[in-house]
Amino acid sequence: MNIPTVDNPTMILIYILIIIIVASMLTRIIAFLMNKMNRFQKDMTIVYLVRDIINYIIYFIALMVILQFFGINLAGTLLSLGIVGIAVSFAAKDIISNLFSGIILILGKSIKVGDTLEIKGKKGVVERITLRSTIIVDDVGVKDHIPNSTLTNEPYLQYKTPEKYRVDINVGLALNVDVEEFKSYITKKILEYDEILKKPEPDVYAKEISFKQSKVKVSFWVKDFNSKDKYKLIVTNEIRKYVEKGGKYE
Repeated sequence: MNIPTVDNPTMILIYILIIIIVASMLTRIIAFLMNKMNRFQKDMTIVYLVRDIINYIIYFIALMVILQFFGINLAGTLLSLGIVGIAVSFAAKDIISNLFSGIILILGKSIKVGDTLEIKGKKGVVERITLRSTIIVDDVGVKDHIPNSTLTNEPYLQYKTPEKYRVDINVGLALNVDVEEFKSYITKKILEYDEILKKPEPDVYAKEISFKQSKVKVSFWVKDFNSKDKYKLIVTNEIRKYVEKGGKYE
């Protein structure tokens, strides 16, 4: 690729800005078009892979063009630095390992966007798989970037989609509240919500009793891991209403 020599620094700067803007626009257009492809709506994993590869190619070409304005032939330079390249490859072995691991994960479809994973004590939903890392989001919205080589070399748990998830709520009941009546009321109330599973059935377990209160645990299962916080809040509010009325809420 030969770029005509430009001696005017102002023109060089303008050309560089144009190249950067064009490269940025191309990557945005490609991302938009790929996100609109209906055939991949159920599995965005391959979309992210192809998009990342195309983006890297676009930016690499843009870099080569920019460097030629300064008289640097990047392709020729890379070929002439064989020994340096070997040294760099050793220094970048982790990056290369993650790149190949990412390709293996995506093409092998062992992990997909939307899966729920647990590895090394970290659990969350796969938001994106890039060429270097897999991004999972835990139940409080924190994102963890897991190196792809970790997923190919370390054991991990992969839950079925959608993952069933048990929600536990610890409750302190006043001593004048009948625990059996509370159990009957709250389990019936919980089953009114479609996203809460009928099997396993919701239940109430006794934990301990003191001179001040009876401590119980309300447990139920939700159909989708991502909805557990929503229904934990809803059921907690139902319990609050019951307790507030001293066990007489209807």
